[in-house]
Amino acid sequence: MKIAFVGKGGSGKTTLAALLARHLAARGRPVLAIDADINQHLAAALGRPQEGGQADEPPPLGGHLDLIKEYLRGDNPRIASAAEMVKTTPPGRGSRLLRVTGDNPVYAACVREIGGVRLAATGPFQSDDLGVACYHSKVGAVELLLNHLVDGPGEYVVVDMTAGADSFASGLFTRFDVTFCVSEPTVRGASVYRQYVGYAREGARDYGVTVHPVANKVTEPADLDFLRAALGTEPLVAFGMSGFVRAAERAETRPIEHLERATRDGLDVLIAAADAAPRDPARYSRLAAEFHARNATAWANDRAGTDLTTQIDPDFVIPILEEACP
Repeated sequence: MKIAFVGKGGSGKTTLAALLARHLAARGRPVLAIDADINQHLAAALGRPQEGGQADEPPPLGGHLDLIKEYLRGDNPRIASAAEMVKTTPPGRGSRLLRVTGDNPVYAACVREIGGVRLAATGPFQSDDLGVACYHSKVGAVELLLNHLVDGPGEYVVVDMTAGADSFASGLFTRFDVTFCVSEPTVRGASVYRQYVGYAREGARDYGVTVHPVANKVTEPADLDFLRAALGTEPLVAFGMSGFVRAAERAETRPIEHLERATRDGLDVLIAAADAAPRDPARYSRLAAEFHARNATAWANDRAGTDLTTQIDPDFVIPILEEACP
């Protein structure tokens, strides 16, 4: 299952993404975490190595785009060269597909294990980017990976997304089986959920995005009552204050087995909701093609000097695997 965590900055989405990834890994589930936030904090949230050294943060995906494109292109006859691939390029016959587990040149270059979880990251702004680069160009590497990533039963991809509704700058918001929108009990926290759902259902158009509101930092019944009214729905689960999390914020990384029972139970609710989310490979592939065509027409054709809509393989549907990777 491909899972996204979204929410207002400071809502706790990174913390919950890290906890879910660690909880899944501790249960023996194959999991790949991806930090797609402009503020790169997922590595720190996953924890430092047991010996106390600094976390070995993965090299940025954005710095390996040429390698990523060349590998994923494979021998797809619709893509003349890796240089003609953009963030929305969908897979087709001949493309290489990624698995959650296993080895490949992309993972060798960009994935590192932290806190028992394999992690990839877009990477922060570099000095050369300041004032001239848009962060969406870095997040584009994540969209390209998700377009080419297949997962089997019991395999999970957990993505910490940019704050707010930034993922709607592309089709990235459609690349997930389930999206958890984390809301703290504030007016602004709840407004992000309403905005996210509104965009996902763009007027009469419903993109079929499964979005669940998740309450966080709930300290008293009034907090939950406020969120019910502000969200306009019942949160899927409510997380309270956690000594485990507070210790992690002081750089005191504890074994995930020490996580409070209430928080673990809440994470299990998230897992159950993800497992129950509908999986529609035809829809997934159709939306990938739709947003690639939109981007090609809007800007990518001019940049590439060719019609990139011809990259769309109309008969290709990304597969859903029946078995997890051994």
